[in-house]
Amino acid sequence: MNHVADLVSEHPRVRRVSAATVEPRTPAVHAAPALRPLASVDRPTVSFELFPPRNPHAAPRLWETIRAIEDVRPDFVSVTYGASGKTRETSRTLVTQLLRETTLNPIAHLTCVGTSRAEVTAIVEEFLDEGVRSFLALRGDPPVDQPDWQPHPEGLNTAGELVELLREIESQRCIASPSQAVRARVRPLSISVAAFPRGNAATGGTRAQDVASLLAKQEAGADFAITQVFFDADAYLGLVAEAREAGVVIPIIPGIIPTTDPARLLRVQELTGVPVPRSLLDLLGNADGEADQHRRGIRAGIDLINGVLDGGAPGVHVYTFNKHHAALDLLEGAQLHGGAGTSSRTGAAPDPVPSVPTTPEG
Repeated sequence: MNHVADLVSEHPRVRRVSAATVEPRTPAVHAAPALRPLASVDRPTVSFELFPPRNPHAAPRLWETIRAIEDVRPDFVSVTYGASGKTRETSRTLVTQLLRETTLNPIAHLTCVGTSRAEVTAIVEEFLDEGVRSFLALRGDPPVDQPDWQPHPEGLNTAGELVELLREIESQRCIASPSQAVRARVRPLSISVAAFPRGNAATGGTRAQDVASLLAKQEAGADFAITQVFFDADAYLGLVAEAREAGVVIPIIPGIIPTTDPARLLRVQELTGVPVPRSLLDLLGNADGEADQHRRGIRAGIDLINGVLDGGAPGVHVYTFNKHHAALDLLEGAQLHGGAGTSSRTGAAPDPVPSVPTTPEG
């Protein structure tokens, strides 16, 4: 049985309970946790993205966020790697710390652009030796400040090739070591990939091209996909519909950004090419102060989450930017939580939303 496929298997509409009803977690252990099989738990999965601290001064704030999201018992967290692997060492350090010092289940981002096959193999071996069992396989983007950049002549060209390499490395380790083979059966390697509801703007790809790429990643051995940000449910639902028609059967988890900070939204638009709706920017711009802007953004995010879950999404993956207030307010307002137990979902959250604090992002 594939643990990750169970974890994010798509579910019927179910009721959800608030995170406040979740009992405390057991203390962290110094071992790599497996992503738990949750096929028997009728609830949407909850997960977060983190990135390594850019400097030592940013570390305390990151760990404040880590401890805050740990309390809601997410199903997993992903740790970014930088578009061209720029944060390789700090990413690996953070993933290792999460394994050893928290109860979180980390997924290590991994990119292959500009790197030889041998270098990628060495990096993967290092992660596996540290106990990492989950990866998000990404092609990555070429460096924008190097106009004459060329792909590595002995490198990987696509995320699908990276997925294949990960499977190959794991297979070879199991052949070489019977004990590794036993561990792999208990804690299977899980591989997720990216999906793009409006096509990959970084490469100029259309949604149809992304669906074809997603199918290739699935055939290479991917277990599930996480989408790039989007701002309307139809973009996600359209991607899923086209993917299913093309033969993609792996779960596709929608990636959600808290829509509380107009400046951050515009920065995300600049980096991803995904346009922020003018109506959303106007909604936030017309707010009566920071608290009202925060509340309006949370309300918009709740509506988006309800839209994708009503359409059959298996869960939500929240891009935190290492800030927990808006991310957790969003999940609480949508009545979502991680961890074991029965979940509650009644459709759209009530309006107004009494459980959403009116404090701005911190």
